[in-house]
Amino acid sequence: MRVLLLLFDIDGTLVRRASVEHAAAVHAALHDVYGIAGAAEARVDAAGRTDVEIARSILLLLGVDARRIDAGLDDFRAAAARHYAKRVPGDLSATVLPGMPDLLRSLAGRGDRRLSLVTGNLEPIARLKLRAAGLGAFFAHGQGGFGSDHEDRTELPAIARARAAGPGREPWPREQTVVIGDTPRDIACARADGVRCIAVTTGSFAADQLADADGVASSPAELARLLA
Repeated sequence: MRVLLLLFDIDGTLVRRASVEHAAAVHAALHDVYGIAGAAEARVDAAGRTDVEIARSILLLLGVDARRIDAGLDDFRAAAARHYAKRVPGDLSATVLPGMPDLLRSLAGRGDRRLSLVTGNLEPIARLKLRAAGLGAFFAHGQGGFGSDHEDRTELPAIARARAAGPGREPWPREQTVVIGDTPRDIACARADGVRCIAVTTGSFAADQLADADGVASSPAELARLLA
């Protein structure tokens, strides 16, 4: 059976407006590890970036030396996950895209579809966020590509394909892999790995800004038709 690996982004794709506590956790971790104030006021383009890349952009903007940034990244990852665990709401179901649970349930029930993740979220944050949203059961642990795996988002689809195949096996075939996301960076990471991409306009980007994708959907229902 030809099984299609579907690599879902989280923010803007599965959920919307679920990043307030996430951002606060990142800012708190930057304060803990680097001793900086004003991270929340630093204006950086976060859409489609990994948590570590966002953190680096903020730190550079605030004048932190690149070598000091690198030296603290392990501590930053741990601190961000710890702060998010304290802040994550008990229920994020209201942030889930209408129709998305039905789509995921339908896809999960098919033998020719496999659900996974490619997200800039650090994995502990991604798992907590999806659990609070009621979507965690659709995405197996030990699978996917996360911002904790690599700072560069373009590296994440290949990581997810390797995990999907399993240890000691050739990575999941590119021609049987689709990235699903809501930003131009989702499209770019798919292209960097030579896999297809379906973009969704459920985030902050309009259809014309996502025209480089192989398909563009305005809703989970339209996404379902494209995936069919």
